[in-house]
Amino acid sequence: MRSCLNRHVDEREPEFKPYHHPAAGWGAAKSVTKFLIRERELVDGPRAILKMNHENGGFDCPGCAWPDDTKGLHLDICENGIKHVTWEMTGKRVGPEFFAAHPVSELRKWSDTDLEAQGRLTEPMRYDAETDRYVPISWPAAFELVGRTLRDLDSPDRAAFYTSGRLGNEATFLYQLWAREYGTNNLPDCSNMCHEASGRALQWAIGTGKGTVDIHDWEEADALFILGVNAASNAPRMLTALAEAYRRGAQVVHVNPLVEAGATRTIIPHDFARMATFRATPTSTLDLQPRIGGDLALLRGMAKALLEMAETDPDALDTEFLEAHTAGFEEYRVLCGETKWDELERQSGLPESRIRAAAEVYRAAERSIISWCLGVTQHEHGVDTVREIVNLLLLRGNIGRPGAGPSPVRGHSNVQGNRTCGIDHRPAAKFLDKLADVCGITPPRHHGLDTVNTIEAMHRGEVTVFVGMGGNFVLAAPDTPYTAAGLRGCELTVQVSTKLNRSHLEHGEQALILPCLGRTEKDFQAAGLQATSVEDAMSMVHLSVGMKRPASPHLLSEPAIIAGMARATLPESATPWEDYTGDYDRIRDTMAQVLDGFEDFNERVREPLGFRIHQPARERVFLTPSGRAEFSTAPLPDVVPAEGTLALGTMRSHDQWNTTIYSDDDRYRGIKNLRTLIFMNPGDMRERGLAEFDEVDITSTAKDGTTRSLRRYRAVPYDIPPGCAAGYMPEMNVLCAIGDYSTQSDQPLMKHLKVTVERAG
Repeated sequence: MRSCLNRHVDEREPEFKPYHHPAAGWGAAKSVTKFLIRERELVDGPRAILKMNHENGGFDCPGCAWPDDTKGLHLDICENGIKHVTWEMTGKRVGPEFFAAHPVSELRKWSDTDLEAQGRLTEPMRYDAETDRYVPISWPAAFELVGRTLRDLDSPDRAAFYTSGRLGNEATFLYQLWAREYGTNNLPDCSNMCHEASGRALQWAIGTGKGTVDIHDWEEADALFILGVNAASNAPRMLTALAEAYRRGAQVVHVNPLVEAGATRTIIPHDFARMATFRATPTSTLDLQPRIGGDLALLRGMAKALLEMAETDPDALDTEFLEAHTAGFEEYRVLCGETKWDELERQSGLPESRIRAAAEVYRAAERSIISWCLGVTQHEHGVDTVREIVNLLLLRGNIGRPGAGPSPVRGHSNVQGNRTCGIDHRPAAKFLDKLADVCGITPPRHHGLDTVNTIEAMHRGEVTVFVGMGGNFVLAAPDTPYTAAGLRGCELTVQVSTKLNRSHLEHGEQALILPCLGRTEKDFQAAGLQATSVEDAMSMVHLSVGMKRPASPHLLSEPAIIAGMARATLPESATPWEDYTGDYDRIRDTMAQVLDGFEDFNERVREPLGFRIHQPARERVFLTPSGRAEFSTAPLPDVVPAEGTLALGTMRSHDQWNTTIYSDDDRYRGIKNLRTLIFMNPGDMRERGLAEFDEVDITSTAKDGTTRSLRRYRAVPYDIPPGCAAGYMPEMNVLCAIGDYSTQSDQPLMKHLKVTVERAG
């Protein structure tokens, strides 16, 4: 089986030359300059740089969710953020003339890069089956098509309402309100595929689904442990925190099968003196390369070593904290004691000496933060691994005090805000009670469908209407051809987007493309210029105000599009949809009554740096059944690949943001002109008789025994543990079967695919 992705055919020869320069620095400056020239944004691009992430009147970067600098810095930016914003501000346009010239059957043959490169969508379009083209439709007619189709369904649960992390908080709140007033909790989102394991684990362990630290804690920590994160590409502004930590003498430990550029050294672009003198700062004091999936064994080994130290060092554990605030410590202590070192070595892929070295760094630090991303969560045992992170933090009381705690790295700018503001297929009863009381609706109480189960329900004919708010669902989800087929079986698909993408071409019997304002654009409504709010990865909520004239006069804001579809769906609704659209303060007033921590929302969000949502766990108040932080005693999973197989993890390239690919280069990994590749341990390549750039076939075996293959990929030797391999998403998503998801979190196993690699036949 082949992926339904179409890659641009580039006749340039691929190149591989290991990258030995600092992350960011002049390499980033050069890359950004070339990108601005290519996109012809040499005026608006630099203007955007001077407005992005400003605490007063600026717009929030639509890229990652790393917190804005709190010191008044006016250049809190990164290479990928600038590219993301410039990509949105392009002068290229996709209007009715474009669709008239290109039937969908032709566009399906285009590469995904070429689709997005056509520019911004300009007006609403409807798929016409007779001509196989998208044709113009008015906004009222589009809303009526959505409303009529939803009203005609025999059950609200036959519709699914998906969102990516791009929605602001106000639009998010309206979106879930529409779905729940309509009668369903089918609210799948991108978090189902990324940090669902983090949310569930933290909720069970400490009573909150979020990390407890803020950016000030990062500035005070004595040790930072960074697990499964490629900081230089996925959260580039983290590099500033890592460099500052190193300079003040903190220990920085990176845990990743690949030693990424962000784990070596950096030059921060807005550090003008260091840029001018080419002075790099190390971003790591220790690098550990566990096998894929070996993080839990490493963490368990660190805890075991710490408990052994406590036999002679009374300060190794925070016994006062353990006795006053935790439950299950004794059972965990026994489990660690019974776990043998040889098994910890085998499962982690690391020698005991390296595990003990990490444990000693942890013991010696008064205040430690453990941060992680998808390298930890997208596994069968992702929830157990995050809970093991909490176990380790609890041993030394590293939660609920300055400079310490758990810190998940959210990958999209408002994905955490989406969940906070109601995008949750398993909503809490307390939230639904508040929603019912304040908004006067009767929300459904049964659980809805997440991403994987939505795709399965489309195949069974149980979900026939799919509404997507942002993102590129086909390419973000697992089992790409299967996901595409599910959408094609729908009665209606609706995609609210800024640019053309693959999800517009894998559509239902009826289909709409509804173009929206980007975050960089001014949003004028009846009450004047509007601002929207976002929540970063550390629970800070602040306003974002666009700076640029909209790409088209026909664009609507996301709140306006949602309100228009909601009114058409629920014509008798008492919800003031039109008032909400005219003045976003009205939305925030309602949110303040529904959402915990959003009291006085309109006043607090207008403070220069916004406000931080209150978290009881930060004050050592744990909203768990026991009222304490809970230790877990998960068994050690067997992650050692079977003979002849490899464990493969998917990842982004550096010149990529989520499913948007800017080029076929990956500067930090030394790759040019190539994406259809697999990084392999040199020894594993020799065993298979492979040399650099040899063509290989990659075959995954799913839990149910079925196989999926990618043909004629190039093998690239890389510093990765034996038995492990890596390659790029979304191309490799085809290898993850729809049934290969974690039974703990329902997350697709994107970071732990079982594959065989053979010379292309």
